[in-house]
Amino acid sequence: MKIGLIGFGRLGRLIAKNLAQDADLVIYDIAGYQEEIESIGAKAGTLKEAASCPVVIPFVPMSAFEELMKEIASFVQKDALIIDVCSVKTQPVGWMQEHLPDNVNILGTHPMFGPDSAKNTLYGCKIVLCPVRIERQQFNEIRSYLETHGLRVIEATPEEHDQQIAHSLLLTHFIGRSLMEFKAESLLIDTKGYRRLMKILETVENDSWQLFEDMNHYNPYAEETREDFIKSMETIHKKVRKC
Repeated sequence: MKIGLIGFGRLGRLIAKNLAQDADLVIYDIAGYQEEIESIGAKAGTLKEAASCPVVIPFVPMSAFEELMKEIASFVQKDALIIDVCSVKTQPVGWMQEHLPDNVNILGTHPMFGPDSAKNTLYGCKIVLCPVRIERQQFNEIRSYLETHGLRVIEATPEEHDQQIAHSLLLTHFIGRSLMEFKAESLLIDTKGYRRLMKILETVENDSWQLFEDMNHYNPYAEETREDFIKSMETIHKKVRKC
């Protein structure tokens, strides 16, 4: 199978290294990375070459995703499968449906892991699959492939994904970014609970601010989740002050 990857950032590198064992990869990145791409057994190609593959997986920031869909719309082949990996699903899925040809298949996904959490193995990691415009047989084959490689597959609608991720991933990043702003650091005199907090900080500190901004901006449930969480903190703060 020939797969085109667009973008060779941190997540793109992780996925590419694993896919290169089973598929012929054509990878495009505006920054080049030809030597590194070839070192994993893949081919560095143009945007058109990557977007013309039977399977295309964009690895670009969500803020750049819609423009990319417009740009590759004339390159994608009939019956090709376009797979997004954004941390929000409803908006990217909507862009793919709007800008890509009707004869192109669409699968929304969200790998629930990253370069830090899956640096040693993908075994046991979760991935969400949102079948949008794809035949059930092809979907089942993809699911089987992922499960064979040790991934835990969760099937959901884009809306179900965004509702739950607003409370899990988004809230984790919100707490982690707050700890960074608070300048939390490892201490000699600590507790297991505090060390767990520091683990949250470690989870998000290597991710870009753009990722954090995008997941808050494009997830329709993000603002409500943040406000509910802050209200809960304020309620606890007021109760403590009354003690």
